Amino acid sequence: MEREILREMRERMVKGFMDAVVLAELMKGSPMSGYDVITFIRKRFHILLSSGTVYSVLYSMERDGLIKGMWNKRKRVYKLTDKGEKTVETILKVNGEIHNFMRSLIG
Repeated sequence: MEREILREMRERMVKGFMDAVVLAELMKGSPMSGYDVITFIRKRFHILLSSGTVYSVLYSMERDGLIKGMWNKRKRVYKLTDKGEKTVETILKVNGEIHNFMRSLIG
């Protein structure tokens, strides 16, 4: 039961913070497709997300100006915009505050 609760919480957190996860990975420099995001999250967090979940977040991030989509041969890939980069830098800067807030939610 403990393992199942942990798995469910991990999945909820990854889905809830998927935009931050994607921004942080894009900060490393390589553009990513939706399939790349699904694969990355599967390998890193052992969670299989649906393409609908991932593309919904990607489209929202693109509308918000955090990422920019472009066609690379037959697939659409996304790269970080200046606004996205500043967002990642801010998240990293306030990491301690985010951590404390998450602790206060359950403690």
